[in-house]
Amino acid sequence: MEKNVKLTTSNDDFSDTNNQRERLEKLKKTFIVVGASSGIGFETALRLLGKGFSVVNISRTPCSLKQVKNYKADVAAGESLENVINQIHEEFDWIYGLVYCAGFSMAAPIEYASELDYRYLFEVNYFGALRAIKSCIPILKKRGGRIVIVSSMGGLFPIAFDSFYSSSKAAVDMLVKSAAIELEPYNIKVSTLQPGGTSTGFTFKRKIYDDEETGDYSNKIKRATAALAELEQRGMSAGEVAREIVETLCEKRPPLVKQCGGWNKFYAAAGKILPEKTTHFINRKIYKQ
Repeated sequence: MEKNVKLTTSNDDFSDTNNQRERLEKLKKTFIVVGASSGIGFETALRLLGKGFSVVNISRTPCSLKQVKNYKADVAAGESLENVINQIHEEFDWIYGLVYCAGFSMAAPIEYASELDYRYLFEVNYFGALRAIKSCIPILKKRGGRIVIVSSMGGLFPIAFDSFYSSSKAAVDMLVKSAAIELEPYNIKVSTLQPGGTSTGFTFKRKIYDDEETGDYSNKIKRATAALAELEQRGMSAGEVAREIVETLCEKRPPLVKQCGGWNKFYAAAGKILPEKTTHFINRKIYKQ
């Protein structure tokens, strides 16, 4: 007669299984997403996870996806970003890529704009991207990898009363083009992605100067910001932009510059053909100036 055998599982068995999972996670290709707490960055993290990649987030507020490990940093503060990227490198075996989604926007006339504000904007939009790229280069040079910086159609065509944002995105585009030349010998592919209006909470985080701060530009700014908000909220979804980002990251020969959506591709192509006066006229109409 056979004896009944009781199978038991110790806590140590569970611990070993969890440790094994952690080890396997660290062996995956890992993407660093700067700004995955919301919007385009969040949707990008979601799709990268769906592709089987490991994802870590760097932002001031955490990403709510439980599979994403969060690291807190302010891209505009000291060496906070660099220190966190170095920490991630120590904890993950294979850092394969960087996606930079952090951004800041402000509606203000050039005449009255605060230096503190526009310097902060450039710290987030341009210098943050530069520092992220710079910190990741020594890591990616070991095995090659991918970098995508989220820019904007605003870097091709000026946004009325958001001149600093447009300027920072134009600077980012040129940074990426230069980085691509330098890093190609190390099998590091660099791309800039240019969404147009995108429906996210970014619209409602924009810093808009009030009437007292804008003086005689007040009514023009109100029209421009209202037109921009409508353009964004009726535009592409964050998920659609994220899909384009992940497709770019996974392409064998990713494009250097990519516009999101058919209309934006057409608009970018038209901008190369049409006279500057014509595109300037169109922009004035878009922002009701």
